[in-house]
Amino acid sequence: MDLFDLAKESTLAQRAPLADRMRPQRLKEIVGQEHILGDNKFLTRCIKAKRIPSIILFGPPGTGKTTIARVISKELDIKFFQLNAVTSGVKEIREVVEEANQLLGMYQKSSILFIDEIHRFSKNQQDALLPHVENGLFILIGATTENPYFQVNGALLSRTTVLQLNLMEKEDLIEVMKRALGDKKQGLGNYDVEISEEALEHMANVANGDVRRALNALEIAVLSTPLNRDLKVKIDLEVAQESIQKRAIQYDKNGDQHYDVTSAFIKSIRGSDPNAALHYLAKMLYGGEDPEFISRRLIISASEDIGNADPMALQVAMAAHDAVRVIGLPEGRIILAQATTYLATAPKSNASYMGIGQALRDVEKHKTTVPLHLRDAHYGGAKKLGHGKGYLYAHDYENNYVEQQYLPDELEGKQYYNITENGYEKKIKEHMDFIKGR
Repeated sequence: MDLFDLAKESTLAQRAPLADRMRPQRLKEIVGQEHILGDNKFLTRCIKAKRIPSIILFGPPGTGKTTIARVISKELDIKFFQLNAVTSGVKEIREVVEEANQLLGMYQKSSILFIDEIHRFSKNQQDALLPHVENGLFILIGATTENPYFQVNGALLSRTTVLQLNLMEKEDLIEVMKRALGDKKQGLGNYDVEISEEALEHMANVANGDVRRALNALEIAVLSTPLNRDLKVKIDLEVAQESIQKRAIQYDKNGDQHYDVTSAFIKSIRGSDPNAALHYLAKMLYGGEDPEFISRRLIISASEDIGNADPMALQVAMAAHDAVRVIGLPEGRIILAQATTYLATAPKSNASYMGIGQALRDVEKHKTTVPLHLRDAHYGGAKKLGHGKGYLYAHDYENNYVEQQYLPDELEGKQYYNITENGYEKKIKEHMDFIKGR
């Protein structure tokens, strides 16, 4: 490294964002993630034992994945290599392997290879890591915002331990911001800042668990606010609101958040909680979810969870789907909200859904034949074969009903549709009992 490189590094360090300058250097400095970094928790125990397995850190942005990897390297005094899967490939992996081999052979020193966005590596690139992870040439630490069980191949997963990181708690974000305000070397301690608790809470709330977002907002607030008469930088709620704009929610239309939020949406409708259903609807819309995907889920829910307890639910859901296709967003949100609240507050029955499930299982399990009296007698020679013989025409009887066998012999007496007494199904049950004389 020459003088120009040193000068460049020094300049970059001075210009680095506050979030980067305030990055913890030791384990005790890390705030949050107590489930893996607390006393006697997994990573803490591994660091104390000086034995770190290859791991994949999975969590939303700004939760400390890179920080944790660097801290592990410093705590154990291990050489740290860093690659980004967006810009690196097999060539870069080979270069790390060569240097790691030299360190191990010449100095018996272990290495850590940290790969950010590891889910972006192709299968071949992931496979290139396998022999080196397996023989212990380096400890692999992968970081990803995507569910690794979807995005990382099974062979690599079997050789690593997946650790999930959580969004930072509001109190943790406030503590980190206060540290930055008091740190004169790396933080904002050289500014005489007077900040209200209200402003800190707002930035922590809007940051939504992302420590990087909270610190960036704090830095903007401090650097963009002129000194007052007392030569202080005064940050109130209004300044905080201007320094951190629209709330950034964690929602990836192609990742596990898509599945989790959709699942919560449908379960809230099924559980007759319109408030929760509207919350998850809003989260999907805010995150840019396709409104037609949402309306299709409503159609499914109308039959799966409500069924004949309210036959209108399916019509409402279908109407919402058609209307959203015509109207689009943003007005389409009103239509989706109406359909969501209708379904959430409708009486529920899954009798039809359960019935077809059991019927399909029986069709797969049993070889059945249509009873002779139900077979079509109109095509040539059918009557001579006995088709339709003995069939009783329901409209010739009182209440348009007559008792006769409809199910195949193999399934006679089987009951698939177990009618509930919820909503309109109660009337259906009463009608069926009436015509059968029960």
